[in-house]
Amino acid sequence: MQNPAQPRWLEWSTRLQTVAQNGLAYARDPYDVERYTAVRQIAAEMIAAASGAEIALVRDLISQDTGHATPKVDVRGVVFQENKILLVNERSDGRWTLPGGWADVGESPTEGVIREVHEESGYQTRCVKLLAVFDRGKHPHDPPFLFHVYKLFIHCQIVGGTATTSSETGQVAFFGETEIPELSLTRVTPGQVKRMFEHLRNPNLPTDFD
Repeated sequence: MQNPAQPRWLEWSTRLQTVAQNGLAYARDPYDVERYTAVRQIAAEMIAAASGAEIALVRDLISQDTGHATPKVDVRGVVFQENKILLVNERSDGRWTLPGGWADVGESPTEGVIREVHEESGYQTRCVKLLAVFDRGKHPHDPPFLFHVYKLFIHCQIVGGTATTSSETGQVAFFGETEIPELSLTRVTPGQVKRMFEHLRNPNLPTDFD
């Protein structure tokens, strides 16, 4: 089924790249390796032609991911204070987002989100509840990603620290539901932030998932 939040060319090329990556992970016959390498080249050419990126750059990007293809994990901390949500301003694009980022190998989702919230906002937190597990490709993020990503939204409570900026974030602030500034759509969408406020109003809501 086509995902309306993702361009068709990206869906096709990602599926081809996944077939190639999984094939290269398990193939032992040299002819199979040759065929899967050719499929990966076709996927790279599709991506480069549709996006306008240099083919060498695309080839290098997709060749970095090896082994059986699995989704990457992005963790986001949902922190409220006096019915306002914590957002950080990204230096990279000047827009706002929930603090978070890629989970690191060797850490649990809670360890990852606690680390990210502290690094990006200065606050020390404890995790309370997993609010949502979203498939990034099924939400209107911009731009779409080549890799498949799961996004974990975790409710965290402040236990210490103070608002502090970082090398990645230039501002730290709390916003009411009607005060949300321009969001960094590659990281979080208005609909996702709105849903987090619904969880605040009704803490008995079950975890959302795609």
